[in-house]
Amino acid sequence: MAPEAKLFDKEVAAIASCSKPLNELFSSLPTTIFEVMSKLAMEHSSVNLGQGFPDAEGPEAMKQIASKAMYDFHNQYPSLLGVPELRQAVARHSEANQGIPVDWVTETLVTVGATEGLAACFLGLLNPGDEVIMFDPMYDSYVSMARRSGAAIVPVRLRLPDFSVPLEELAAAVGPQTKMIMLNSPHNPSGKVFTRTELEAIAELCIRHDVIALCDEVYEHLVFGGAKHISLRSLPGMAERCVRLGSAGKTFSFTAWKVGWMTGPSRLMNPIIKAHQFLVFTVPSSLQRAVAHGLDQESDFYLSLGPSLEVKRRYLERELAVLGFGVLPAHGAYFLVADVSKFLRSGEDDVAFAKRLTVEGGVTTIPISGFYVGASPPTHLVRFCYCKEDSKLEAAMQRLKVYLAPAEANGVAESEGR
Repeated sequence: MAPEAKLFDKEVAAIASCSKPLNELFSSLPTTIFEVMSKLAMEHSSVNLGQGFPDAEGPEAMKQIASKAMYDFHNQYPSLLGVPELRQAVARHSEANQGIPVDWVTETLVTVGATEGLAACFLGLLNPGDEVIMFDPMYDSYVSMARRSGAAIVPVRLRLPDFSVPLEELAAAVGPQTKMIMLNSPHNPSGKVFTRTELEAIAELCIRHDVIALCDEVYEHLVFGGAKHISLRSLPGMAERCVRLGSAGKTFSFTAWKVGWMTGPSRLMNPIIKAHQFLVFTVPSSLQRAVAHGLDQESDFYLSLGPSLEVKRRYLERELAVLGFGVLPAHGAYFLVADVSKFLRSGEDDVAFAKRLTVEGGVTTIPISGFYVGASPPTHLVRFCYCKEDSKLEAAMQRLKVYLAPAEANGVAESEGR
């Protein structure tokens, strides 16, 4: 080998083994509990009620429109803001469902799912040193992306068993550096739907302290049990300080499409649009056109989601209660939180229980402690996702009966023996 080639190989090896520190935030993040549990579920062929995606898909017409649009329209970059058809549909949807008028030209943006929209919001609105109040537990992407923008997280823990807002603690958490309150309703992971009283208290704090509200409302149509989803942005004085996010993945059960949208005042939207431009620039136009059709023409589908999910939740609630789980109340999304205290072995927490249940019992859940940011999270709760086929829910319940019933019987016998 020529000397020049050897020297080149050494230089390549030196570059490959570069030891300079990588991004501290993302390098230090552990593997998410979702990935851990999904991998375990696959390894042990368990019934996976952990990951939050539905088995049933959305309207057939939307699939046909997405396919046809690839041939009827060009397939080059659409506007970074989104195709006009979808932005107009988003504006109509906002006014029809929440009574919030929107200027589609200056107050709408189409994103790669709500998750990219959240990232663009944090990057576009926050500066280093700003504080963001978030309700604990929370969807895991909030914290990482807000911290990446340089902001500090101030968690306010929702109170068990109904995940109610501790209004005095919330008020005390607002300080001179508070820039934003992050609100997710209906709420992941709990399924809580924030009440009007809670929303009015949040709005009052935002107005009094000149705070922005970022509203993740991707589950807006997944509400049941007499509850009503109210957008914070619909309350007096909040239209000019709220950004609101929606998702075709949740509204139409097309989670792989990754089409989201946001609405908000142009003053807030402008820097968000700039962040979006450099994150992804745009979203596949054929999918956008299908979602536009869905928002305008497929309301029967998304308005039926709540009632259909209520039936599934009631089934799961009933079966879990019979087995001895404590089921926490909720009226939205597709998550059920259960107290597993009765089944914990000595020294076991929710993570260990969820892993054992997957490996030995053949049913996968998600431990709730993974959704908490604050210190000392509860370690006796797990989350079931029930937007699944009835046969899958029934199979899961049958496995739980087989696995947990003997343990319960043994526990009773040992107790009586003592």
